[in-house]
Amino acid sequence: MSQVSMTVNGKSASGEIEGRTLLVEFLRENLGMTGTHVGCDTSQCGACVVHVDGKAVKACTMFAAEAEGANVTTIEGMANEDGSLGTIQQAFQDHHGLQCGFCTPGMVMSAAALLADNPNPSEVEIRDYLEGNICRCTGYHNIVKAIMAAAGHDVSKIAAE
Repeated sequence: MSQVSMTVNGKSASGEIEGRTLLVEFLRENLGMTGTHVGCDTSQCGACVVHVDGKAVKACTMFAAEAEGANVTTIEGMANEDGSLGTIQQAFQDHHGLQCGFCTPGMVMSAAALLADNPNPSEVEIRDYLEGNICRCTGYHNIVKAIMAAAGHDVSKIAAE
């Protein structure tokens, strides 16, 4: 067992872990941050995406010890200071970018990383960026629409599929 410390959503967090503890396990089991989902256990679905030092990372592919001293942001950290939904979260709600909600945390975190790198992405760029995230419910159309809205695009002329 070893000790790990990091900043999670702006707050200091630490815990005792085994060397094989994945970041997603540490977040969920040690810190109780269950918004980061475990979907496939093979790093294919993207439900576990978090930001580590500003970079989108699939938390099931990273050991918690690798995040020692890092700044980690989870879906819980995407809300506004007053607890209301952040811009991307609100866009997902407004444009029905979720159904069952299982993939939503990873989609929101991926969208945030995309918009940080490219504040004005095209529909094609959004679809390309989301290639590592799987949604089995929505058909992606409204997810893409929500991300476009969060980027400030006028989505009123986008036809529903």
